[in-house]
Amino acid sequence: MAKKVNKGAAKVCLKSTESPHCYYTTKNKRNLPNKMEIMKYDPVVGKHVMYKETGKF
Repeated sequence: MAKKVNKGAAKVCLKSTESPHCYYTTKNKRNLPNKMEIMKYDPVVGKHVMYKETGKF
C-alpha cells in the first residue's frame, strides 16, 4: 500500500551549525509556521548541536 500524503506537511533540510551534516525531515506547516531550530546529535562532531532549517528539498 502507498503511504498517505499529509497536505499540511513540508519536506525540510535541517543543517548543523557546526559541521556540513544535514538531516532531512518533514514538518507540519500549521503547527510550525516559522523556521525550525532543534538540538540533535551530530555524528561528525560527536555531540549534540543546534540544527536550523535551511529550506525545502
